[in-house]
Amino acid sequence: MYLLFAMLIMAVVTYIPRVLPLTLFNKKIQSVYIRSFLHYVPYAVLGAMTFPHVFYSTKHMPYAIIGTLSAIILGYYGKGLLIVAMIAVGVVYGCNILL
Repeated sequence: MYLLFAMLIMAVVTYIPRVLPLTLFNKKIQSVYIRSFLHYVPYAVLGAMTFPHVFYSTKHMPYAIIGTLSAIILGYYGKGLLIVAMIAVGVVYGCNILL
């Protein structure tokens, strides 16, 4: 019974932030600044939630830093997400094996 009640509360808490903007903002947002800000919010939140955990994904933080730097360099040169992720993981595994 406690688990069902907890799930119900979690459902309501996650449902309200999704429905509230739809009910409050009926017309299209005209401000270019606000529209561009809202466009990048999901990416910023996802990055803020996941990026710190990258450094604690291995037992050795220097290996995680090397993998992150390789991903940043590959991303800077315009490589695709799948390639960047695979090479970064490969670099971390390689560091664990070789060092």
